[in-house]
Amino acid sequence: MGIIAWIVIGLLAGIIAKVIMPGKDPGGIIITMLIGIAGGLLGGWLGKVLFGVDSIDGFFELSTWIAAIVGSLILLALYRLITGNRHSHRHA
Repeated sequence: MGIIAWIVIGLLAGIIAKVIMPGKDPGGIIITMLIGIAGGLLGGWLGKVLFGVDSIDGFFELSTWIAAIVGSLILLALYRLITGNRHSHRHA
């Protein structure tokens, strides 16, 4: 798949991750889109490393989308942990 396809998958995976994990995130839609793109790449890599499967088969393959969404969820959770701790220290 080309870089444009990964960007599109990442953007959509970021939106889906945000729907699955709703909440107010600092950074807004731009950060969510970047998390989605990076999460798509992370999910593809994790699928290959942990399960030995090529989860980057193609744009319309279910495994590609699942990997991208799982990667986006992982990064969104980590982002919230990091920024949540940063914001709580400012107000404490």
